[in-house]
Amino acid sequence: MSHAHLEKILAERRVVVCCGAGGVGKTTTSAALALAAARAGRRVLVLTIDPARRLAQAMGIPENAAEPTALSPELQQAAGITTGRLDAWMLNPRVVFDSIVHRLAPSKEATERILKNRIYKALCDQVAGMQEYTAAEALYEFSTSGRYDLIVLDTPPSRNALDFLEAPRKISRFLDEKVVSLFMPSGPSRFSIMRRAGALIGNVFEKVFGEQFFRDLQDFIGAFSGMFVVMRRHSEEVRALLSSNQSTFLLVTSPEHAALEEARYFRGKLEELQLPFGGFVLNRTWVRAEGMAHPSAHRPGPEAPAALRDAWAKLETLAEQEIALGQRDAALLADLQAQLKLGSGFALAAPHLGEAVSDVPGLSRLARELVPGLAAA
Repeated sequence: MSHAHLEKILAERRVVVCCGAGGVGKTTTSAALALAAARAGRRVLVLTIDPARRLAQAMGIPENAAEPTALSPELQQAAGITTGRLDAWMLNPRVVFDSIVHRLAPSKEATERILKNRIYKALCDQVAGMQEYTAAEALYEFSTSGRYDLIVLDTPPSRNALDFLEAPRKISRFLDEKVVSLFMPSGPSRFSIMRRAGALIGNVFEKVFGEQFFRDLQDFIGAFSGMFVVMRRHSEEVRALLSSNQSTFLLVTSPEHAALEEARYFRGKLEELQLPFGGFVLNRTWVRAEGMAHPSAHRPGPEAPAALRDAWAKLETLAEQEIALGQRDAALLADLQAQLKLGSGFALAAPHLGEAVSDVPGLSRLARELVPGLAAA
């Protein structure tokens, strides 16, 4: 039932957001789910804002690409994608900001003015929180472009992912004209209290950062001011999209205690923020043992060489360790399932695939384990 629930999400939703602690396989899980949906015929984009670069290596995507890149025909064939499409992109905040400017600036002159402004360059490259905001803006652009049926978003480790979830609301408050107007040059039509407040802010900034900095700041805000209304509307629409039944949040975890605690914490935050929870993916587990025979069933007899019997005894010890891990992970999965409210999501286990998945065949195998129905489409 859990697999069917996840298959339904991938077949019907427009946005799937994968969250989790670092090191739980969240990036590869995101890519595997995207691959399964594309194999089922959907046009899919997997968008990562995780600082790790494994996804680019696994899918042959240039690390600094300026826009989403489609899988090569060879990789699509290896993935079994025939009627669908799979693109991938590593989020580049500067590219997203430049795209905003080119789309929303009122003139070519205004575009050049903004792109050359040193405040703008610093904002793109250094200001904390801009990566999360540009992720929201990229999500808006791709979700409204008509190019994709599904966007799978791979977020940073979960505590940072909260910044992404709140970025649209924070940037909306920042872009309020009453706040922005305080940094604009004073004019005769402005209210006296606003004029005095703006003058005070100007004096403080000039004393702390220098007169040139404040002029650059005013120039930047003046060039950007006509775009603030549209940017705020985008932020609000992204928030509405993420809160709607067109989106789903999946929490990826591993059997490690810290990762499970992060998943439980994030589950509570989703409820607090009223965002749609899809389910838990307990990754890298030893739960499944179908088709595996215990070595004792084929233990060599006393007539076998001593070296073989010794090796077999060690193999049985390893098997007992795997059985213990399987029992542990089955209990963890049951605990996650017990946390679900009636009809409120699913919890499923994905197997431990050994080394980190680093190629399309590995992603295809993970996809078959997560959503066997879609992966076999």
